[in-house]
Amino acid sequence: MSTELWYTERYEEHGAALSLKVREVLHREQSPYQTIEIFETEHFGTLMTLDGLVMLTDRDNFLYHEMMTHPALFAHPAPKRVLIIGGGDCGTLREVLRHPEVELAEQVELDERVTRVAERFFPLLCERNDDPRSRFHFQDGIAWAENAKPGSYDLIIVDSTDPVGPAAGLFGEEFYAACFRALGEQGVLVAQSESPLLHADLIRQCQRRMQGAGFDSVDTLFFPQFAYPSGWWSATLARKGVERNAFRRKDAEQMQGLQYYHADMQAAAMVAPAFLLPEH
Repeated sequence: MSTELWYTERYEEHGAALSLKVREVLHREQSPYQTIEIFETEHFGTLMTLDGLVMLTDRDNFLYHEMMTHPALFAHPAPKRVLIIGGGDCGTLREVLRHPEVELAEQVELDERVTRVAERFFPLLCERNDDPRSRFHFQDGIAWAENAKPGSYDLIIVDSTDPVGPAAGLFGEEFYAACFRALGEQGVLVAQSESPLLHADLIRQCQRRMQGAGFDSVDTLFFPQFAYPSGWWSATLARKGVERNAFRRKDAEQMQGLQYYHADMQAAAMVAPAFLLPEH
């Protein structure tokens, strides 16, 4: 009889699953919002799950965090004020603060316990938490965007969980409209938008809703992500008062220390598969 321990996330509606071999369970707690679990895996380092769903692993989180941040930051001519909604593991915050032009990065995360657990088990992701440019607010991100003073931010990053429960509102047109108002005359919004293979309809909805909220142009970025459903993920980027092809290439070429994103990825990631082109 096998004594091996495996973590398995089942994608029941798609008849599929992801399994990672586990060495030990490091932590488990019930926060006011969700169950937070930390595992040490055999080949993917430390794993965090929320309510049984994979949030990140040591081995592949760089893909997501780099693509959620750098394309949007380099698309803006001068991103000084950044709002992160969600992002409790702080990997997105770390990537944002690689950019010296950023003067303020505010993170609004509903569940403080996610951040505190990340500080303990993912210290590299949280290495910028004490940066004087960072601000933490543990409250509802939708309400924060709705109550933000118009023109407060240059860039808004929606680093959310799947569109269920409290996160469902982060995929709605009303929320995108609040983000539009909170952005300055030149602004960029980027939001995680699930798997192209499994959630194509959701991606199309995000694109339509961002356009309906007033954004000038909308593109979806595509990138691999082993530990998320289908191994293929996306982020949808919308611009306000920013040209679609705007890109600070020289700044991107000077960025050091990245593992996936580089200057040529800016345009390459926006090449959509045929089944997601408008004529389809």
